[in-house]
Amino acid sequence: MKKNRFFQIAGIIALVILVTIGTNYVINRNNKAINHEGFLFDRIPASYANFKNAARAGDTDFTVAAELTVNAVVHVKVKSQVMRPRGFGDDSIFEYFFGPQFRQPQQPQYREGAGSGVIISADGYIVTNNHVIDNSKEIEVVLNNKRNYTATVVGADPNTDIALLKIEESNLPFIIFGNSDSLKVGEWVLAVGNPFNLTSTVTAGIVSAKARNINILDAAMKIESFIQTDAAVNPGNSGGALVNTRGELIGINTAIASQTGTYAGYAFAVPSAIVQKVVADLRQYGVVQRAVLGVEIRDIDGEFAKEKKIKTFAGAYVANVLENSAAANAGVKSGDIITNVNGVDVKSVAQLQEQVGRYRPGDKVTIDIIRNDKKQTLNVELKNRQGGVGLVSSDVDIDVLGATFKEIDNKIKEKFGVDYGVEVKSVNSRGKFNAAGIKSGYVILKINNMRMNSEKDIEMIMRSVMDNDDKNKVLWISGFYQNGKTAYYAVDLNE
Repeated sequence: MKKNRFFQIAGIIALVILVTIGTNYVINRNNKAINHEGFLFDRIPASYANFKNAARAGDTDFTVAAELTVNAVVHVKVKSQVMRPRGFGDDSIFEYFFGPQFRQPQQPQYREGAGSGVIISADGYIVTNNHVIDNSKEIEVVLNNKRNYTATVVGADPNTDIALLKIEESNLPFIIFGNSDSLKVGEWVLAVGNPFNLTSTVTAGIVSAKARNINILDAAMKIESFIQTDAAVNPGNSGGALVNTRGELIGINTAIASQTGTYAGYAFAVPSAIVQKVVADLRQYGVVQRAVLGVEIRDIDGEFAKEKKIKTFAGAYVANVLENSAAANAGVKSGDIITNVNGVDVKSVAQLQEQVGRYRPGDKVTIDIIRNDKKQTLNVELKNRQGGVGLVSSDVDIDVLGATFKEIDNKIKEKFGVDYGVEVKSVNSRGKFNAAGIKSGYVILKINNMRMNSEKDIEMIMRSVMDNDDKNKVLWISGFYQNGKTAYYAVDLNE
């Protein structure tokens, strides 16, 4: 009896265990989960994050920004003329023995380039890069609706790589300027342009960094304080728009950093704060009013800080102060560290150049410096490049030269092997050219060591000389006559 009772109890226990196992199997069969190794686990209770209560990164719907901007970004087509030698590739031996007039004959060739531009006003003002239109003979602008126009250059600034074009039209779509200062690293941006001649292309990315200096500009007073973005930018995007999610212009796409020449995740744009200032100057004065402090500066790194026993890395170190400059007059000394301009902190050379570049000669600003580990505030009256405080004028009376000019034709280019120069078409008896001994037919190659391509170049160099506070205002001219004779002249512009 005891044995039978034992087996009955054992059977009941076994039955309960089997029922429990079977019930658990049925319950869990539809609630299994697989981890990254493939084993079965019971699902852990979970819930979705409540986005209503979580901080949002921002609206990533770019359709509104794209619609507001795509029709205001244009295709800029440029034709420029270059000279190529016929026959032998190297004519240096001919120059050595016979002079430049015996260079190999050359033939003109036309090179076509393309970029982008941004319409900034309904009456046809367009911003692009200087390198897009530099040395151009013809500029064609094609709108997003396929209409095309011939554009004229209002002005250009190699120091910021910004140029301003104009087409004759009205009621055009345009992009309004945004505030590049308010941009934050990580903020969404769109690049709008014409890469590889693919018109109306929009790409998205974020602001990767600000105030980048990549040493790409080749200019004496260059300002490089680029917005870096990872939006896809390729050849043809140059001069196009970088906009925020509201469709506001916050930069002009200018360069890419790539070993292949195509997109590699690094693109750079001129901030809208700089673009606005350059554009305003070009429209109002025809030339950029460049304010300078008159200092030689460098960034501070760990090794330099250790060498100079500097306690801060934020700011621009003053290596030298130019005599009679704005900085010298304000009391800046070598070894000072400039950390602020008019209430805006500057942590690098690029940021200092950007801030000073927003002002004009004669403007008064405050700068904070650190000297001997102590902060000081100085008042500075900014000057122009020539050391004066006056604005540079674009109104130069070229008639005082007493001459007329024209661009050299292909016959002269081929005969003398030159690809630049301006011919003196005529000289009157009362002008400064006649007083200097210059005759008609003379070909001007350089003035004050600057190449001359047109009458406009002569006006620009005259403007630079006349706005210089130096009393000795002279044009140093080099060139040749069409009989092959080389000649040099000094034209005194003083009254």
